[in-house]
Amino acid sequence: MAQATVFVIDDDQAVRDSLGMLLRSMKIDSQLFASAQEFLDAYDADWNGCIVLDIRMPGMSGMELHRHLVDQQLSMPVIFVTGHGDVPMAVEAMHNGAFDFIQKPYRDQDLLDRINKAMSWDEAHRSEEDRKRSLQECYETLTPRECEVMECVVRGLANKVIAMDLDLSQRTVEIHRARVMEKMCARSLAELVRMSMLMQQPD
Repeated sequence: MAQATVFVIDDDQAVRDSLGMLLRSMKIDSQLFASAQEFLDAYDADWNGCIVLDIRMPGMSGMELHRHLVDQQLSMPVIFVTGHGDVPMAVEAMHNGAFDFIQKPYRDQDLLDRINKAMSWDEAHRSEEDRKRSLQECYETLTPRECEVMECVVRGLANKVIAMDLDLSQRTVEIHRARVMEKMCARSLAELVRMSMLMQQPD
């Protein structure tokens, strides 16, 4: 995974330079962009961290960029930087999935606090996504019958009931159940249930 980075997108060079210096002083990697389009032209799917985005910019605005990122399912958390009159727009953006917003003028520490929260959220979110991908790969190794047995097991059905429902012998159900546990690398029924719940969560 790429190094966690703060991506600053602001058309004001003085703001970009100031934020760049602040982040370097805290030993936080950053990349600075003068426009939304410049960011999109450079964007790499492996990037992770967070985006600090000015809400008003010439060309594509911060709001328009955020809507584009949401439409493309790019999941890095976005912190909007707003003027006083932009707060209603920032609140709307939060309803549409933005992580946070901060109002100008702001204290450096307030922005850093928001950045640290966003970076922590992104790390946890990506770890969960990696876990879901790993579980899905395990799940795809199950046979159709093993998938049926797993579904019954996580619903809490006993082997005897599963055998009746699937028209199998109880011994066959036990064999399928053992293979499900092995292929899913589940150490207990509770863990298998948690795995099933995680795989069913929306992305």
